[in-house]
Amino acid sequence: MRDVYVIGTSCTAFGKRPQDSFKALAREAYLDMLRDAGLDSGSDIEQAWFGNCGMGTFGQRNIRGQVCFTPLVREGLFPERVPMINVEGGCATASMAFHGAWKDVASGDMEMSMAIGVEKTFFAGDGGRTLEIFEGGIDQLDPEEWHSYYAEMGHEAGKPFEPNGGGGTVFMNTYAMQAAWHMKHHGTTQEQIAIAASKNHWHGSMNPKAQYRFEVSVDEALADREVSWPLTRAMCAPIGDGAAAALLVSGDRLAGMDRAVRERAIKVRGSVLTGGKYRAASEPGLSRVAAQKAYAKAGLSAADVDLVEVHDATSFCEIFQLEMLGFAEDGKGGAFVAEGHTRLGGRLPVNLSGGLVSKGHPVGATGLSMIHELALQLRSEAGERQAQKADIALAENGGGVIGFDEAACSVILLEAPGA
Repeated sequence: MRDVYVIGTSCTAFGKRPQDSFKALAREAYLDMLRDAGLDSGSDIEQAWFGNCGMGTFGQRNIRGQVCFTPLVREGLFPERVPMINVEGGCATASMAFHGAWKDVASGDMEMSMAIGVEKTFFAGDGGRTLEIFEGGIDQLDPEEWHSYYAEMGHEAGKPFEPNGGGGTVFMNTYAMQAAWHMKHHGTTQEQIAIAASKNHWHGSMNPKAQYRFEVSVDEALADREVSWPLTRAMCAPIGDGAAAALLVSGDRLAGMDRAVRERAIKVRGSVLTGGKYRAASEPGLSRVAAQKAYAKAGLSAADVDLVEVHDATSFCEIFQLEMLGFAEDGKGGAFVAEGHTRLGGRLPVNLSGGLVSKGHPVGATGLSMIHELALQLRSEAGERQAQKADIALAENGGGVIGFDEAACSVILLEAPGA
């Protein structure tokens, strides 16, 4: 496998953007990515991977990327005859696109490949359309299987499964059951979840691209409207729109590029995908498998990681993923967060972007927004939320659900320029 480098990333502002079409968001992210890479055009791009989950609700169930990029091709901004592969994998969609572009280059098949994720999940006055997008992340062919599983897990957790209860989707209720199980068996507290939420809202208040740019105290997070106990609104990712992208090249291609590009290039140390299953509540999740494989391929360990972005669809997820990724002992993730280790200035800053709960969560764009944040941090370009110099960063992104697992999980390891 060849060395692969990220030379350009982008992320639009996340939020409720009803005035912006899928095509407009794709254009914004693509052109910003080229500018970040120091390129006047994308003429050398040999393949593109386009991630999206929601365009089918508009009737565009196929050739989504080709449709969004047709105006760019017509205007000479994207090269003609370049293949574009459409990817859909729930909330892990953008990371799957990144993985495809990485394999293009690592395999030697391409010298330059692109990944982009574009999503709209907010539709003013049409909550049903939003719900349709999210319902695609769970088995609709045999729903009785997960109903039975969650009924059993609810009994184990001491929190009955209520598929239509609370103020959120079925996913918020399943996350709440996992949190309740963790609280029951490990002593994790609602306050620790609130600390994670408050910390990420603070980080997000410094991110100009974040959907929520305000701070939330621990007490305010605890007192906010309950979605599904123990989770409140401040602990859950919002609905929103946005896009993000990344441009990847081989080491050989990078060697022939301008010095300014070479000096900002970020090496991809590893990219791994895993698949979920119906697991026992006490069994580790699929992100542990993904992380262990990624560490092994990169010749690294959890101790080598300086900076992390995790998929905190709820703030409990951050606590759980810290354990799965090897940064905290099982059952100790809540204490790890409460001790301040994951804050800006802590020994392992987590979700300096604000995470999903503050930055936002446009499903098909989320994974690449993590890559964008880590690129800013590794290049020391993150402004007031800049971490101390970091050499190795990790992104964890999960999508869909199969029981207490995500249906798919991505772990990506990145290395700073000159590290």
